[in-house]
Amino acid sequence: MRGVRLPRPLRLPRTVRGRRRAVQAVMIGACLALAPVTWMHTAADGRLRTTADVPAEDVAVVFGAGLWKGRPTPYLAHRLDAAAELYRSGKVKVLLVTGDNSRTEYDEPSAMRTYLAARGVPDDKVVSDYAGFDTWDSCVRAKKIFGVDRAVLVTQDFHVKRALALCAAAGVESYGVGVGEPHDATWYYGTTREIAAAGKAAAEAALRPDPHFLGDQEDGVTKALAAPAHPAS
Repeated sequence: MRGVRLPRPLRLPRTVRGRRRAVQAVMIGACLALAPVTWMHTAADGRLRTTADVPAEDVAVVFGAGLWKGRPTPYLAHRLDAAAELYRSGKVKVLLVTGDNSRTEYDEPSAMRTYLAARGVPDDKVVSDYAGFDTWDSCVRAKKIFGVDRAVLVTQDFHVKRALALCAAAGVESYGVGVGEPHDATWYYGTTREIAAAGKAAAEAALRPDPHFLGDQEDGVTKALAAPAHPAS
C-alpha cells in the first residue's frame, strides 16, 4: 500500500567489535533490570518464617490487600487469619492493620478490625493505620507515626520479600510471615507484579521519600501494648 512505511529490520553490527559491544549492552541491561529483585531477596535472606517458628515480637504489621463489597478479599482474609493465629499463640501482642482509607466508601483498616474481632482478637489490641496506601507508606508510617522499631510482617508469600526490604529501609527490623496461596491466576498476577514493583521499591529505599500522608505521631501502639492482656480466644 502506498504511503505506509514498514519498520526497518533490525540489523546486527557488522564487525566483531560491534557485536561484542551489543552483547555487553544486553548483559548490562539485564543485570540492571535484575538488580532490584536481587536486592529484595538479599534483604529478606534469613528473615522468612512461618506462624509457628517466627520469633516473638510486640507488634505484627498486617498489610491491606483489597476489599470486596466492604469485606476483606480472600487474600486479605488469609493475612488476617495468620495474624489472628500469631496473636492467639502469644507470638505478638498487638496487630497494626495498615491499608487504604482514601475515600469514605473504602475503608480497609476498619474492615480488617471487624474481621479480626470476629476471630477473637480484642479490639484494644488492634491499631489502625488509615493511610497505608502502599507498602513503602505502611513501613514508614509504622516507624515514624506509630513508633514501631521491630515487627512481624504478615502478607502473601510473593509480597513478603518486598515488605521486608522496604521496612528495613524505613528502619523497622522485621521478620516476615508469607502466607501461601494456590498458584491460581491471582497468585501468578501478584508474582509477576512483584517483579515490576521491585524497581519502584529500590528507588524508594534509595531516595526515602515521605509517604503520601505523614501526619502527627500517634500513641495507639503504645496504648495497646499497655492495655491488660486478654485470655486467648
